[in-house]
Amino acid sequence: MEAWNQSIAATVAGDAGPGPAAAGSSGPGSAGSTATETPGFTTAGGANGKSRGGSGGVPGRGGDPAATAPTGRRHPDWLKVRLAQGPNYNRLKRLLRGMSLHTVCEEARCPNIYECFENLTATFMILGNICTRACRFCAVTTGRPTELDWAEPERVADAVERLGLQHVVVTSVARDDLRDGGAIIFAETVRAIRRRCPDTAVEVLIPDFNGDWDALQVVLDAEPDILNHNVETVRRLSDKVRSRATYDRSLALLAESKRRAPHIKTKSGLMLGLGETWDEILETLRDLRAHQVDIVTIGQYLRPTRDPIHLPVEKYYHPDEFAELKRIGLALGFAHVESGPLVRSSYHAHEQADRARARQGGAVPAAVDATVAAAAGAGETSASGPAVIGVAGGRATGAVGGAAGA
Repeated sequence: MEAWNQSIAATVAGDAGPGPAAAGSSGPGSAGSTATETPGFTTAGGANGKSRGGSGGVPGRGGDPAATAPTGRRHPDWLKVRLAQGPNYNRLKRLLRGMSLHTVCEEARCPNIYECFENLTATFMILGNICTRACRFCAVTTGRPTELDWAEPERVADAVERLGLQHVVVTSVARDDLRDGGAIIFAETVRAIRRRCPDTAVEVLIPDFNGDWDALQVVLDAEPDILNHNVETVRRLSDKVRSRATYDRSLALLAESKRRAPHIKTKSGLMLGLGETWDEILETLRDLRAHQVDIVTIGQYLRPTRDPIHLPVEKYYHPDEFAELKRIGLALGFAHVESGPLVRSSYHAHEQADRARARQGGAVPAAVDATVAAAAGAGETSASGPAVIGVAGGRATGAVGGAAGA
């Protein structure tokens, strides 16, 4: 399964909000911590913002990735998120249950669910909640799917209309049991949203459809505003981390999408902390840019459970390292780079799209706050966490990215 929001076991602290809590280090040179992570919902702390394995100089260039230490240490302070179940959180939960809809926010155990749900945002996960793949970073259930609901597209569109969203993200589990991988349900969902909410931007986070470009074309024919497919990790680790998917097939899908529909923005994401080197991260960014990807997201991998199928965290990257990767990504020519410890595929997806338009000279919708447009070329890093399905109530909000099968 591909959207790496699934790979999250949230770190919870009642006294600190999302984002870097205490970064006592002096800059990018004092990069990440070696990982001895505790999966699941735990109290963050212990790192005190100091290096536990990085070296001086440019972040992440300390040679080989840090080795995994015995489990038990708490997550670094900058991975704290606030657990707060406010009125909007409970309202959205009731709405989703009442309409028999799934979200990747819940299925993938995203750490930003409290923030996003309170902002009335979520990423819809279609085609059921059982995936045919068993990726080693993913919290979504693997098994034999039993669900193919042709009425689901209209229910998703109804929810989008009720919430008044201006940007919505739709993802799915992998459905290798279906001949088209579920492409027609993606397409019908996009069209249903267009009929009910013609001014709403629609982003899809899709699986690789096993390299079936006819299935890809079915989705492109529905004219989503953004087509997202995550490469997830660096080339060397791809076979270890992902089930059935391949690094080159993911790159090919992104390139094919741009070739067939050059007006549709493409987007991809990768997670860090699985044992990659700094040079491999940069190689992946160069590969994505060479395949004409417009938007990229970069965040920290967190182990969903202690189950042996889920890979341990090899390193915690410091917020300064994510800031450096954002700077490098923009210099490579990406229209937008969202980079931070808690960033996931759909983190501030609406703002990502607007900033990308601003950098490429396109018009920024009036509903977006002026600071969002101004930030397009500022290179600032948001480390607060992944969120974005849309803009509700006339203000930018966020919702987590999808569970699309690798």
